[in-house]
Amino acid sequence: MNRIELEKWEVIPGSPRRLKYIGQPTAQEVFAELRHRLEGMGYLPDEYFLMEKGWENGREIPKGADIFCEVDYGESEGIYLDGYLKWLKGDITATEPFFTGKTLGDTGNDLDRMFLISSAITKAFHGENSLCYSDRKYKGHDDTGGALLHLSMQEQEVLVRALAEQRERQETAISQTEQLLRRMTGSITEYISLTGQRPLHMSDSDKAVLAIRDGNLREFKELLPRITGQETIDMLFLEAAARPGEVGRKMTLLLMEDSVFSENMYKQACEKAVYIVDEEKVAFLQEQASAHTDKLSPDFFGKLAQYAYTWPGVQFISAQIIERCSPEEVSATPEGLLKVALLGGDMDLPRIMARKGVNGDSRLRTFIQRRGNEGPEKLRELLQLGMKVSPDNYDALAACVEYQCPEAGKLLIDHGVDFEVFASQVKGQDGITGSDAYTELAEYWQERQQQEPGQEQTM
Repeated sequence: MNRIELEKWEVIPGSPRRLKYIGQPTAQEVFAELRHRLEGMGYLPDEYFLMEKGWENGREIPKGADIFCEVDYGESEGIYLDGYLKWLKGDITATEPFFTGKTLGDTGNDLDRMFLISSAITKAFHGENSLCYSDRKYKGHDDTGGALLHLSMQEQEVLVRALAEQRERQETAISQTEQLLRRMTGSITEYISLTGQRPLHMSDSDKAVLAIRDGNLREFKELLPRITGQETIDMLFLEAAARPGEVGRKMTLLLMEDSVFSENMYKQACEKAVYIVDEEKVAFLQEQASAHTDKLSPDFFGKLAQYAYTWPGVQFISAQIIERCSPEEVSATPEGLLKVALLGGDMDLPRIMARKGVNGDSRLRTFIQRRGNEGPEKLRELLQLGMKVSPDNYDALAACVEYQCPEAGKLLIDHGVDFEVFASQVKGQDGITGSDAYTELAEYWQERQQQEPGQEQTM
């Protein structure tokens, strides 16, 4: 398997053996490739494996950087795997944390496994030296001798027949063994994961899966015309969607040509692209959805945005998805998406949804309750951007009274919520009508009613 490169090089046209430097990859690209490779090997730490936040937002790997890992027990629980980047910054060696992995186990076996993961990471970036001195040893001695034999034609014939017969017996046994192993393991990737090696006999679809896993675009292009059947195309589509980097995007594009996928299959592919934090692939899949899917549900991309919002460090992709949605699609987003964003204090996503006319009715009570004094200003901004509130949203007004937030109530009145009807509904409820917030809102309503016709109301 090719090394993960920390610099970008490309072949010089007309000089296939010469390369030129073209820049640095982003840290996210490198981390996504590493995570993908470890996951394919069954080597992801079982608790978490996360990139440090300082490398987000398109930050590039420093030129000349190298990577190293450390493994140690945690102070209170589990075992940690820490990865670092080091590079020369002028005359000084800079070192900065790059990623962290954790397992909750704390046995000797758990420690050994984390060291194996560390070794796999080192090999991923530095490769393996397949020829070393120890490989040339046989029974404790240098395996550099041997003997030259001269065989007569008769002796050659006897040897060839014996070897051919042995091969035939071995092939029969191996074929039967492999058939049983494939039945027991299912996919080619599970086979490799459990046996540690590739089968001797592979179909074109098996080879295509491995080409995707290995990032071998040339082999994948050669295999693809020979692959048929929607089920096989679907399987490869999901594999390519989960492959990070430019190669993964090109493979996904090739599979989408002249193909139409079910809503469920397209959903899985989009979620895989989100999981590897490939914002370019997510954007492409969203833009091409109508041409390569059955009719999608109106809330399809709203649910995808909600899925993206659940992953640490991926919330920005959620905002990008909503930015590309139509007002109708935004209106169909799950209620929980806007609510979680509002309560978490992230205003980027709510601003985008407000500009597209999202209805905030069902989210306002919790927002008013949880955001307190800072709520009115944020509510004002969202309403001015275009967030809709129904005239009969009396529950939101009730929340303003209950949680002593009259300024938010005034904003709702300014944007059409009918206080007079609300007052008639809560008449006689002293716990509401006797509060200071209710009195202030009632006075504000009266002031608005007394305005002369045509006089503008200050928002």
